[in-house]
Amino acid sequence: MVRALQAVYGRPAGGEVRDPLSELIFTILSQHTSDGNRDRAWASLWQAFDSWEAIASAPRRRVERAIRVGGLAVTKSRVIQQVLRDVERTEGRYSLDRLRGMSMEDVEELLGAFRGVGIKTIRCVQLFSLGQPAIPVDTHVLRVSQRLGLVPSRASAESAHRIMQSLVPPAERLPFHMNLIAHGRKVCKARQPRCGVCVLRKMCLYVRESETPLKA
Repeated sequence: MVRALQAVYGRPAGGEVRDPLSELIFTILSQHTSDGNRDRAWASLWQAFDSWEAIASAPRRRVERAIRVGGLAVTKSRVIQQVLRDVERTEGRYSLDRLRGMSMEDVEELLGAFRGVGIKTIRCVQLFSLGQPAIPVDTHVLRVSQRLGLVPSRASAESAHRIMQSLVPPAERLPFHMNLIAHGRKVCKARQPRCGVCVLRKMCLYVRESETPLKA
């Protein structure tokens, strides 16, 4: 499966590496929106403010207006300010650089204590900022993995992440994550999946069930 996806999409790298706090907030902005709107919200946030402290202490409506282009601005502004306050309270400054060198378990425990931070967000920080072998299970990864039969259809977010972590060798997790996203966007779409051109067709539970004739 890993090799089949790489034959189509190559072996992608992770892109820009941000410090852990920046990656955490960037990931919050990415929730339930497109990459383009996320990037615009990130840029707008830093046009409106010049420091984490300014964002944390600003009236929430100002933060909301700054990130409105990314969608769900009311919720995201509240979570961002709460996370920044939690970081400052636990770390004594607006920084999560202490995460570097921590084990995956310790990183998960520390970030999981922040209100509004779930397992997918934690995995993104681990993978893209800290270089840890994590697989974030976003909408595309979950859909593809469920159709393939790798993850049960009613799996919780926590169990889906545990399952995906166990299936892929650490060195392959970043490219596999990126390629599953690409596959979900280009082929295994939420509506009208392009099963006829899917490189994973022969191993796909969704395809097998779709082709199974109904019994009388």
